[in-house]
Amino acid sequence: MPLEDARLLAPVIPRSKVIGIGRNYAEHAKELGNEIPSAPMMFLVPNTAVCGPGDPVVLPRGSSEIHYEGELAVVIGKICKDVRVEEALECVWGYTCANDVSARDWQRSDGQWARAKGFDTSCPLGPWIETELDPSSLWIRTHRDGELVQDGVTSNMIHGVADLIACASSAFTLLPGDVILTGTPAGVGPVDAGQRVSIEIEGIGVLSNPFVRR
Repeated sequence: MPLEDARLLAPVIPRSKVIGIGRNYAEHAKELGNEIPSAPMMFLVPNTAVCGPGDPVVLPRGSSEIHYEGELAVVIGKICKDVRVEEALECVWGYTCANDVSARDWQRSDGQWARAKGFDTSCPLGPWIETELDPSSLWIRTHRDGELVQDGVTSNMIHGVADLIACASSAFTLLPGDVILTGTPAGVGPVDAGQRVSIEIEGIGVLSNPFVRR
């Protein structure tokens, strides 16, 4: 079937969890006035937040400060717990693009990130899972209405993919289909209804979503 004739869904709907990683790029932490954490800063996103390529991101009522965050997403391929860094990449099924959409006002007011980063449609994933990819040095570019707003490289992560998997698996049993969001480069900013945000990652493709208000 020609791709233009198909509707792509989210390439994975985690049966268990999405694990977000905060402040994993130094310049992003700096732009928001935050300190760099000494260890990976983890938070959980419910699977009801996941949507697919082309799906509308619905801006939640009660928030007036929504930001895009382009990220590399890691899809876990097998059950793993207390994985060593040296073996961590063996647990990966593949990689996809993610937009860790965030309600900054809720993030500040709540003191934790469950609502701010876990509302419905706040975690677009896609367009597909790339199973043969070296994640160590990939460029990530985000466009808002065609304007380049983020331009980063995964080699600038404070904690690399293997370290993130090892750290996450020390706290949580990781299941097939679980997703780890690896953090966003500098350049995050606001997005409003009627705009479109596209995340492009080298070797994967483009995840593009319109933003709407209902």
